[in-house]
Amino acid sequence: MKILYDGQVYSIQNVGGVSRYFNNIISRLPPNFKPYMIIPHGPRLELPTHSNLRTLTCGRFRLERLEHISWRLYTLGRMLGKKYIESVTKGFDVAHPTYYNLLTQHELKEYRCPVVVTVYDMIHDLFPDDTMNAAAEIETKRRAVLNAQAVICISENTKQDLLNSYSIPERKVSVVHLASGIDSTLAHGNDPVPTRPYYLYVGKRTGYKNFDRLLRAFANAFGGSIDMALCVVGDPFTLSERELIAQLNLTNRVEYYGQVNDAQLAKLYRCSVAFVYPSLYEGFGIPLLEAMSCGTAVVASNCSSIPEVVGDAAVFFDPASIDDMTTALLSLSDNESYRQCLIARGQKRARMFNWDKTVEQTLKVYQSVQT
Repeated sequence: MKILYDGQVYSIQNVGGVSRYFNNIISRLPPNFKPYMIIPHGPRLELPTHSNLRTLTCGRFRLERLEHISWRLYTLGRMLGKKYIESVTKGFDVAHPTYYNLLTQHELKEYRCPVVVTVYDMIHDLFPDDTMNAAAEIETKRRAVLNAQAVICISENTKQDLLNSYSIPERKVSVVHLASGIDSTLAHGNDPVPTRPYYLYVGKRTGYKNFDRLLRAFANAFGGSIDMALCVVGDPFTLSERELIAQLNLTNRVEYYGQVNDAQLAKLYRCSVAFVYPSLYEGFGIPLLEAMSCGTAVVASNCSSIPEVVGDAAVFFDPASIDDMTTALLSLSDNESYRQCLIARGQKRARMFNWDKTVEQTLKVYQSVQT
């Protein structure tokens, strides 16, 4: 099978979740498959590894820049870009763009072969105030979904949100779950972790991630005499976060670890009392799989895709209720037998998700659109 991948996402973020998704798919394609990727002209990108991977270089200038130089040049650029797409996409069995538009800034309908597009979540649609350029992103996604011959959603929940938002036939949409990319054997290394008991939070903290409520629930649960910490991995705290931490008297309770490598992250998971996932919405939730595979308990929201991923291996709470979150946190702090039960369930649950299964199901989608 000859497959075309447009490398738009690699020009935006080389180490993000979407890049890892395509890295895992492309690197696991059967050896007789022929993947091609369109890449931008310029610095060399860190691309997936596959013995047959070939690259096609696309234009020196991004079209939006041409528009600022000259409308005629911009129009010419679009025409040349369209001709380029039409010529390069002939002869492929399927195309799977890494984003909702292309490196040339054209739409997916310009392809001359069947197109599969992956939808990761509906965050822009459901939480527009939490995302930049929400209206433009929503429209770009809408056009991509409507123009694609098949759509992959990374959870049943995302599929239902998509079907509720767009008038497309359900037969066009397939659910293909993700997997964890972390090596759980790294969890026993020498990397430093907090010396006192701690709950762990990993990732972004804006808006729908619900971090502010977690801070308030943690203060309610452990603001007294219990020597418990909240370990945070991710971007530096904002001014408003630092002010809230101080207001809640958590300055000496919150331990910030910044951006860590996989080995330290794996150990932080394993050594924690539990991993806390308070999001109001997730398209999937790979950190849940990472935590379970590394051998810790999970305390998580009872909404969106989260129960679909963790099954019976978590203490659930209503993410809109600080009291409910407080109770969930306390339920594991002094109940080691229950915690060990959840760890065992989580490790079993995590084994149900693997990238080989993801690739196998993705190939079935590719085959379903071949003409």
